[in-house]
Amino acid sequence: MDHVTGYALTFRSPRVAVPNNDYQKDNEAYMSEINLKDLYNWCKIPAEELVDHPDLKTAFKLVRDSDEMGEIMARDFIIEIESANKEARKIRAIVPCGPKCWYDPFTRMVNKERVSLRNLIVFHMDECLNWEGKLLAKNDPYNFRTFMEKYFYDPVSPELAVPLQQRHFPTPSSIDTIRLRIEEAPIDITLGGWGQDGHVAYNQTRRHAFNKITIEQLRNSDIRIQDNNLDTIIALGQRSFGAAYQFVPPMSITLGLKQCLSARKIRLYSDTGTWKQTALRVALFSKETPEYPITLLQTHPDALITATYETASHPISKNPEWEFDGVNV
Repeated sequence: MDHVTGYALTFRSPRVAVPNNDYQKDNEAYMSEINLKDLYNWCKIPAEELVDHPDLKTAFKLVRDSDEMGEIMARDFIIEIESANKEARKIRAIVPCGPKCWYDPFTRMVNKERVSLRNLIVFHMDECLNWEGKLLAKNDPYNFRTFMEKYFYDPVSPELAVPLQQRHFPTPSSIDTIRLRIEEAPIDITLGGWGQDGHVAYNQTRRHAFNKITIEQLRNSDIRIQDNNLDTIIALGQRSFGAAYQFVPPMSITLGLKQCLSARKIRLYSDTGTWKQTALRVALFSKETPEYPITLLQTHPDALITATYETASHPISKNPEWEFDGVNV
């Protein structure tokens, strides 16, 4: 019993005390927790059976490895750019920092095939920030602008390059400007990946104990500054710094799903394996849920998820003998 509120307290996952009254029922509408039996059934499907599975909620392409995926992602973007060039029109794209495998193929194709990027308007989807919400040091490995300038812009021949005034990097001081520029005209394509919790750009699942959001709030989320979730920090620390989570930026600025989902086409790609595997299964089979923002792709008219075989695989699918109490036993 809470002697201040008078509520009897119960515990739910995650272990946060919530009032045992009508508030608890109302609050369930704000976070759709994944049913473990459903999750087990999604994860036990062999990777090679995903593409034509009858229960898919989002279109899916399976590729062999990172090299193949990088070529495909680069070519997908080149096709969009060349189409705009033939029509003598601007092409407006939301572009990610990652997956890393597509930058070399993209710049190679641009230079070899003489594909002009002069009509390309780029909105970079996110950037990392320090604990005060300020930009990182220039050579911090999580400074996305530094990475993109080095691997996306600099290798392109100057006469083909994206004009400087058409490169829009999100910063704390440019939020209103970027929002207005995106609203000026439709976005043609959103490229990206996804995170361990299915975040698109840095639209992470909201884990705040006392402030939940609905699907519609997530769908209409705007460009913003935010704290990064603890699981995001741990995942990035394991991926990049030998589990030294202390070096992972604690905050970020991100385009909202309102901006990302507004594109005529959405193409997400991943080649980073194990820490994307479960989010992919949820994206392909779950109903929309704030717990995994990537599930909102299923109501978009032209969305496609592409993953390598390693990313599409799952340890549960390879170990059918595993037993989980209350799930399959």
